[in-house]
Amino acid sequence: MEEARKEPVTVLLVVINIAVFLLVEFTGFSQDIEHMIKWGAVYPPLITEKGEVYRLFTSMFLHFGIEHLINNMLVLFVLGSRLERVVGKWRFLFIYLAGGLLGNIISLTADLSKNSYTVSAGASGAVFGVMGAMIFVVIRNKGHLEDLSIKQILIMAVFSLYFGFASTGVDNAAHLGGLASGFILAAVAGQPRRRI
Repeated sequence: MEEARKEPVTVLLVVINIAVFLLVEFTGFSQDIEHMIKWGAVYPPLITEKGEVYRLFTSMFLHFGIEHLINNMLVLFVLGSRLERVVGKWRFLFIYLAGGLLGNIISLTADLSKNSYTVSAGASGAVFGVMGAMIFVVIRNKGHLEDLSIKQILIMAVFSLYFGFASTGVDNAAHLGGLASGFILAAVAGQPRRRI
């Protein structure tokens, strides 16, 4: 309950992601590609040919399986709670949503340039946006924030990116796009609400 009071947006985003995952599971199967498309996963032709641009947003709350959900929610909770405390709830929400959308747009652009049409979903673009914003905030705070150092956050980012590139079926363009977007968004709109 303490977290819900101090970091309400982080907690709300985790709850929404879990609730959507349960709804997807109760109505079908979260690893069924056709079912995920019905729920709003990104599939480039549906965006470019049918104009279903909303998928760039809805896909941020969908996950392919429980492991995908847990991994993203753990990183969101650990980093998101810290970032929200520093920049405030509204700036944090903006960084999260805008980072996720920009990550998805960059991913879509990469798919279209390669004529590679894959179905993608997940909060990882937004989570990497939070990670990118944290990198900026920690650098701005002379290498430390609470119990996090710049070395720790960079190691987390490098390992997260590495595991993405070492695994199959991972949207690395969304990860890189979210990371870069989060860093830039924090520089532009993430000025802290208090001294850090």
